[in-house]
Amino acid sequence: MNHTSSKPRVMIALNLAWNLVNFRAGLIRALVTHGYEVVAVAPRDSYAEKLADIGARFVEIPMDNGGTNPWRDFLLWWRFRRLMKIERPDVFLGYTVKPNVYGSLAAQSLGIPSINNIAGLGAVFIRRSVVTSIVRGLYRVALARSSHVFFQNSDDRQLFVDAKLVSPAIVSLIPGSGIDIERFSPVPDSGRPGEHACFLLIARMLWDKGVGEFVEAARLLKRQYPQLRFAILGFLDVRNPAAITRSEVDAWVREGVVEYWGTSDDVRAEIAMADCVVLPSYREGTPRTLLEAAAMGKPLVTTDTVGCREVVDNGANGYLCEVGDADSLAGAMEKIVSLTPDGRVAMGQVGRNKMVRQFDERKVIEAYLDVINGLCGADSSRF
Repeated sequence: MNHTSSKPRVMIALNLAWNLVNFRAGLIRALVTHGYEVVAVAPRDSYAEKLADIGARFVEIPMDNGGTNPWRDFLLWWRFRRLMKIERPDVFLGYTVKPNVYGSLAAQSLGIPSINNIAGLGAVFIRRSVVTSIVRGLYRVALARSSHVFFQNSDDRQLFVDAKLVSPAIVSLIPGSGIDIERFSPVPDSGRPGEHACFLLIARMLWDKGVGEFVEAARLLKRQYPQLRFAILGFLDVRNPAAITRSEVDAWVREGVVEYWGTSDDVRAEIAMADCVVLPSYREGTPRTLLEAAAMGKPLVTTDTVGCREVVDNGANGYLCEVGDADSLAGAMEKIVSLTPDGRVAMGQVGRNKMVRQFDERKVIEAYLDVINGLCGADSSRF
C-alpha cells in the first residue's frame, strides 16, 4: 500500500500499545491536528484498539522486549523494514530500546529519517555487563544516522555524548513526556494529620524502582506511626529480570506492611487518595508518575538520582533520599509525616507551579513538531 493520501505520514513505534496510549496520546493528537497521518506500531495488547480514538492507525509488530536473542532481534529489524516498505512513512519516531535500535536501523536502510527519544536507560545501563556493552554498541550504530535525538534529562544526554554514542549536534533536551496540566489538576488534600497519611508508590513492580526499599521504609515507620498507610500501584511485570513476583507482593500485604492497589487505567483517582507520592527508583528518564502527582498538587519523595532529582526541589515540593537506602527513604517520608495538612497543601502548590512552568506537555509537542515539520517540509515530496 503506497501513500493513498497527500498527508505526510509519521510512524511512531513503542514496546507496548499501553505506552502509546498513556504517554504519547498528546503528541499523536497534535500530529493529526497538524495534518499528519499517524501509524502507531507496537505489540498488540488491550490498549491497541484505543489508538483509533486518538487518531492513529494501529499496526501490530511482535517484539521480545526483554530478550537478547540475536535471531529474534534480527527478525524484529526485518519486520520493521518490511512494514516500512509497505507503509512508506516520511519520518520514523522511536521510543524504548528495541524500536529505537531496530526501527531506526530499518528506517535508515530505506532512507527514512528517524527521530529517537531516550527515556531513561533502564536496567541494562544500571548493571554493567556484556549486555550493556552490546546495547551501547547497538545505540552507537543506530543513532549515528538519526536526524534528531531527544533526551529527557541532562545526565543521560551527557552520558551518550561522552561515550560517543551520539553526536552533540543532533541532540536536545525535553521535559520527559511532559504532562497534560489540564487533565492532571490539583485535588483537595485529605486533611488527615501526618501520622495518618497515605504514601503511594506508582511503578511497575521491579526492584529497580525501589519497591523493596519502600516496603522496608514502611516497616520502619509503622513501628513509630502505626496508623500510616503505604500503598503500591502498578503492573506485576513477570517478563523482566528485575521483576517482583506476585507471591512476594502477596506476602507483604499479608504482613500488613503495604496495600496492593493493582493496576489503573486512570491514576488520577489513586493519586487523589494519597497524601504523598513516592518513587525510590535507581534511575529514570523523567518519571511520569511524579509529574502527574506534582501536577495534582501532591508532595513527592524520590531518590537523588538521574531523572528523579529533576522533578523535586528538595524541601520545596518534596524531599530527596539516597538511592537504595531504606533508612534515608524513611527519613524523607517522616518529614512529610511532620507536616500539617496545610503544610502539605503549600508544598503541593509549589510542585504544581513547577509542572506548569517546566513540564507542560505542550513544550514536548512543540519540540517534536519543529523537528518533524523541518524534515517533512524539506522532504515531503519523497514519495
